[in-house]
Amino acid sequence: MRENENDGLMLAAPRVVPPLDPAFRPAALAVRALEAEALSSARPVFAELALEQPDGAVFRLRTALLPAEHGHAAGNLRHLERLVKFALWARGGCRLYLDAPPGLAERLAAHYADTATGRFDADVVGERIYDRPLEVLATHDLPPERSTTMPLGCHLEGCRIGFDLGGSDRKAAAVKDGQVIWSDETEWDPYHQNDPQYHFDGIMDSLRKAALHLPRIDAIGGSAAGVYVHNRVRFASLFRGVSPEVFDRQVRDMLLEIRHAWRDVPFEVVNDGAVTALAGSMALGTGAVLGLALGTSTASGFVTADGGITSSLDELAFAPIDYRPDAPRDEWSGDLGCGVQYLSQQAVGRLLAPAGIEVDPALPLPRKLKHVQALMAAGDDRARHIYETLGVYLGYALMHYASFYDFHHVLLLGRVTTGPGGDVIIDRAREALRADAADLAARITFHMPDETARRHGQAVAAASLPLATAPPALPTGS
Repeated sequence: MRENENDGLMLAAPRVVPPLDPAFRPAALAVRALEAEALSSARPVFAELALEQPDGAVFRLRTALLPAEHGHAAGNLRHLERLVKFALWARGGCRLYLDAPPGLAERLAAHYADTATGRFDADVVGERIYDRPLEVLATHDLPPERSTTMPLGCHLEGCRIGFDLGGSDRKAAAVKDGQVIWSDETEWDPYHQNDPQYHFDGIMDSLRKAALHLPRIDAIGGSAAGVYVHNRVRFASLFRGVSPEVFDRQVRDMLLEIRHAWRDVPFEVVNDGAVTALAGSMALGTGAVLGLALGTSTASGFVTADGGITSSLDELAFAPIDYRPDAPRDEWSGDLGCGVQYLSQQAVGRLLAPAGIEVDPALPLPRKLKHVQALMAAGDDRARHIYETLGVYLGYALMHYASFYDFHHVLLLGRVTTGPGGDVIIDRAREALRADAADLAARITFHMPDETARRHGQAVAAASLPLATAPPALPTGS
């Protein structure tokens, strides 16, 4: 049957079926099935890949493949392409070394050159993030794995501002010696704005509101969706409406301009997923934390066992977790089965019709989510089915993530987890893990902060990012 096959790659149905999405075919189960079939064959073959970043960091991955004479060997290319895509967005890199059976590296290179989804990955991960074209090299000589771990945040002394820029709201917190003395959130609509002045003014407005509650400003830390290097914007969904030319001219250095407006106070902005994981690590007092923020998109980050971060991208919104050939399409990259369509407000909006919930299609996603939350609070089974479906998605996504991250704790944040639906998500995720990955279920612990921390935890953790060494500051013109 076609729903159990994708370009020759055989798919497996989950033991726990999402109530509103019975066609869901988890990536983790397809990978497990192919590798098991390959290893049980008379002559298994293997592919090894190495992703290299410009600074020399290297991530390596090895997978079994079916021998050429196997009846399902045609699925090797799809299997490898999906794993490489996941690695590109999870780890990042601009040079891919591939030691694989003849022809696979060349066909993979053609995918990144000739298909729309492949070109999106190559352009964003290669050109826009690393300023280099994505190279695919067929070789038996792969570089060794190399990575460095850097400490992240945990500086709470003095008077600080923390902010978090989401797709539907921006949050800010005033923090004094580790204690939150004020926090707030403001709705905004950054995705559809083509003038970056909108973004600049919004960020400055949140910072000024927080500053009113502090006697001075010793440091400012922020989190936002996207990739940020030394406070420069490399790639961010918040600026999707801005043309490339305007982005290069007005967005790339916007955060540096904001820092200068605050008299160059210690200032640090990183990916919102990294701050999600940091918030969990700070609260738990431990590492090996995978942070997931289910909001307008899917933010993700990882804190290592020793409490640091690596140079990985951790952009799991673009990483595929569903392998069915007609999976939901990501509106930005055009690819199918990517995490953003399963673990975000976009997933809630997509599941309204299958749940039998009618709303005005013109309503923005945050309003649709609020409607579902109200129904859930009233005990409506249709809303519960949405959260149950999200929970099954999460469980099988974590199975796949575990091949790339060694986590023992999962922290959930974001608007989608707010209210009783958040508990349902975790319950169904646990059920899926127990059914199809009992060892992983026994290893990991879920954490979800209380309502206030869940909504503002990222802004508070962000406040701890910079090391305060400069004199106190006030915004220019205040």
